[in-house]
Amino acid sequence: MRSTEAATGAEAQAGLVGWAPELQKAKVYEQILLDVILGKLAPGSRLDEQALALRYDAGLAGVRDALGRLALEGLVVRKPRAGTTVAPLDLLDVRQDFEARRLIEPHCAALAAQNATAADIAALRRAFDGCEAAARDGDSRALILMDQKFHAALAFATHNLTLAKIVIPLQHKAARIWAYSMADDTPDERLAEVERHKQIGECVARGDAEAARAAMLDVLGAFLHSRVVAGRPDDVRSGR
Repeated sequence: MRSTEAATGAEAQAGLVGWAPELQKAKVYEQILLDVILGKLAPGSRLDEQALALRYDAGLAGVRDALGRLALEGLVVRKPRAGTTVAPLDLLDVRQDFEARRLIEPHCAALAAQNATAADIAALRRAFDGCEAAARDGDSRALILMDQKFHAALAFATHNLTLAKIVIPLQHKAARIWAYSMADDTPDERLAEVERHKQIGECVARGDAEAARAAMLDVLGAFLHSRVVAGRPDDVRSGR
């Protein structure tokens, strides 16, 4: 484990996104991102910059920055004269993204176990605070936000910004299919998924790289069988 005087995950995050997380334009990005993931901004829907500025009480510059970043992640599509639309959600893309995740994320977990600081470990353990109530109430927004915080904290705990830049957008895209399928989960199933994630965090806390790698493979295996293989293409494409 690195010393607490080394760069923390929060510092790495600021370097990754190009602005401090507390700045307004970062908040606008996070709000639009979450609504894309949850389908509040539906696949294929047109995104009007003025309407988004009003919806999120933000400036046009912040909205444009956010849409530009989301376009780089493949979550929105920008075309000259046609405007910006939410990217479709297709199971072929999901499966291809999953193949990339299966190659990259176990190594990410192992590297986090080797490099994580005390601050990184605290962020991992804090990510799912309140998960029991969210799982019981079926609060998909809260659960998705917790999941995103966890995976971002794990990526930053590697202290490899190149790797984080690859992993985090893949996580954002994967979260879309989780959000669409979560409605059919029982509270126990939601909590079981959270517990699998927490196991990764505890392996990282122990500095056990191989156990972290195996725990991540367990999470990915569960995602493959319950979300990707079981997914229905028509439902995913339409956002149902």
